[in-house]
Amino acid sequence: MNRLIYIVAAPLLFIVSNLPFWLLYQLSNLLYLLIYRIIGYRKAVVQKNITLCGFATSPAEQKKLERKFYRFLCDLFLEAIKVKAMSKKQMLKRFTVTNPELVENFAKQGKSVFVMTGHYGNFEWLLALGYYLSLKPVAIYAPLQNKYFDNYIKNVRSKHNSALVSRKNFTDEFATYQRENKLTLVGFAADQSPQRKSKNYYRTFFGHEVPVFTGAERLGKRFDVPVVMAKVKRTKRGYYETTFSVLAEYPSELPDYQITDAFYEALEKQIKEDPSLYFWTHNRFKLMRQKQQ
Repeated sequence: MNRLIYIVAAPLLFIVSNLPFWLLYQLSNLLYLLIYRIIGYRKAVVQKNITLCGFATSPAEQKKLERKFYRFLCDLFLEAIKVKAMSKKQMLKRFTVTNPELVENFAKQGKSVFVMTGHYGNFEWLLALGYYLSLKPVAIYAPLQNKYFDNYIKNVRSKHNSALVSRKNFTDEFATYQRENKLTLVGFAADQSPQRKSKNYYRTFFGHEVPVFTGAERLGKRFDVPVVMAKVKRTKRGYYETTFSVLAEYPSELPDYQITDAFYEALEKQIKEDPSLYFWTHNRFKLMRQKQQ
């Protein structure tokens, strides 16, 4: 069945990835009508998240932000597919890095770097960071159950000189990279909601206590690897720029959770700049602690 699903989907992925950008965004406009107006994909979750974060003080503001978000979500979905047929020249034109020297300075010291980022802007195009840096970009991910789509995603990544490593194998693989002096730029999507565990670290996110991932910090401390944040900004439709900032140069010297806290503070500030570019379909507050009466 998995193979059949892939066989059906592969031609569509090929066609979409080869569309010129002007036509891709016309398709996105139609997709918006389907996803938002007709299907209402995860609309209840989006409305709940926007309300909890305090971005809607009236029904009119709620609707305005919803519409802007769903338009961007459709762009993001098609831009992620478009990557397969994008050339290096196209990627360099549409995805830029304002300060690659910040990370390169660590590379010159013979250090790998961990990158924390949120689901904001076109985080998918971070796979192109290797065009600007000497380190090999590696993203930690959860392998898909459908091995055909899993291989497809890996192939897309490899085209732009980046790679995927299963989260189950990452620690051992990164230890090997370190022993062999293979410098890597490891990406952590750090704002997802972890599974329910008694030992989860809780902190505030837009005024609500939620569990947060601490993997980047824990591994940064374990390997004493510098940790930075990648802030993706959309400059106009189809164009993005990324700016790095240092969260910890020597993680092992810092108190527990200081790196994670610094990331979340920066992420909140980023979201406030333009809330429509955050991934509101993710049920980020499903495990939040209820406030005491």
